[in-house]
Amino acid sequence: MGRHRERARADRAELHAVLDAGLVCHLGLIRDGAPVVLPTGYGRIGDTVYVHGSTGARYLRESLGGTPTCLTVTHLDGVVYARSVFAHSMNYRSAVVHGILHAVTDPDEQLAALRAIVEHLSPGSWDHARPPTGRELAATLVLALDLDEASVKIRTGPPLDDDADVAAGRAWAGVLPVRTVFGDPQPCPRLPAGTPVPEHVRAR
Repeated sequence: MGRHRERARADRAELHAVLDAGLVCHLGLIRDGAPVVLPTGYGRIGDTVYVHGSTGARYLRESLGGTPTCLTVTHLDGVVYARSVFAHSMNYRSAVVHGILHAVTDPDEQLAALRAIVEHLSPGSWDHARPPTGRELAATLVLALDLDEASVKIRTGPPLDDDADVAAGRAWAGVLPVRTVFGDPQPCPRLPAGTPVPEHVRAR
């Protein structure tokens, strides 16, 4: 595993927690013989992660031919300032999943996967907004990636300076926390005046 073995985690619950806390994943594919990394939304059901795209996306269709795929989710929790520039670091949580994408063809699983994707990004929306039509479903490619081969790395805490740098006391050291927060809801201009913000949006 190389350097910083202490940051690796083997608990499946920690893998789920890192995935569930994210909103965007990065999907690594091979397109025309070259690597490409795409940011996209996702959802998880058990030990399967789902993503989706257009049935017209050639690069997604080609990824179903057994080509290895990599999906990553990363959270930056803090910038770690050390006494030496070499020891500067980040507090983070990351999950890396390797595997083969396969298309979801069962209608019930497809709907469950799309619901998981919508609810992961915007909880409460699946039952609030209009459900997908048959035409929309026919134009959507739902892809599944099993979590059989996945790894988690987590770093927390203060900088790990050498004792000599601590004794020298030349520079400030510590952690600058990084947080992602939701702002106030901004209504669509085409909403009728006075339309209230639903609870599932205000609760974020």
